Amino acid sequence: MNKLELLKTFVRVSELSSFTQAADSLGLPRSTVSDQVQALEDLLGARLLQRTTRRVQATQDGLLFYERSRELLAQMDELEGLFREDATTLAGRIRVDMPTVLARKVVMPRLAEFTGRHPGVEIEVSSTDRRVDLVREGFDLVLRAGPLLDTSLVARSLGGFPLVNVASRDYLAVHGVPRTLEDLARHRLVHYVSVLGSRPPGFEYLVGDQVQCLPMAGSVTVNNAEAYSAACLGGLGLIQVPLHGVREYLQSGELVALLPDYQAPPLEATLLYAHRRLPRRVRAFLDWLEQVVREQAAPWPQGA
Repeated sequence: MNKLELLKTFVRVSELSSFTQAADSLGLPRSTVSDQVQALEDLLGARLLQRTTRRVQATQDGLLFYERSRELLAQMDELEGLFREDATTLAGRIRVDMPTVLARKVVMPRLAEFTGRHPGVEIEVSSTDRRVDLVREGFDLVLRAGPLLDTSLVARSLGGFPLVNVASRDYLAVHGVPRTLEDLARHRLVHYVSVLGSRPPGFEYLVGDQVQCLPMAGSVTVNNAEAYSAACLGGLGLIQVPLHGVREYLQSGELVALLPDYQAPPLEATLLYAHRRLPRRVRAFLDWLEQVVREQAAPWPQGA
């Protein structure tokens, strides 16, 4: 009986709260996953998971055992490479989640740098604008943009993405170019909210270190970063967006930067993970990802 395999299976079931999802993730039959968890419980003489018809939930013993198992598996990952001929060789799988635009515009174009350096590492990239549950869904790392809400995770701040005010050239040809806050009364804003039905904040700008908000009219509200930029390109109004999401459109002239004296505060970027002791492959990817993301902090040149 391979006890490490039993631990890996138990950890994945605990994270996903599902035997079926854990089986799919591990590439095993569901019956095998169930048998392995049962074998582990028999070995320990303790009930680790509470099974119901709707979900699987860790018991108090299971929660304690889960934390220790994660630490042990991370240590074993380090030990496996300790005496290899090439101690820098990394192998295994990494699961990471990040916002859609960051994945498409920033990370994916450069990911070959990391995979070329570490060909034994397999990377699963989830890109979504919803806030995933890092532990329950089995992610090693999550890259988030915006306020940090979950304080139970280990967080590494990457600084802030600069925001720019932009509108399409076609929109400005019809409505004119706003040059003061007063001019915005004659313009429309594409509203962005995390949850449809919530109240959009309006046009945000800094006065000193205080955030001010100017209510603005708008005919479109979206909850997706790709739709946000698309609405602006379609002439539906102004948006306030991270520079990395629209850099190519500013360079081509499809979008125009506006009101440089009234910028919104930078959008904070944070890398989140569940434990300070990470497998070597995850630590290496975290360091690489931090470098790539920090390079996006360069502001848009004034007058460009």
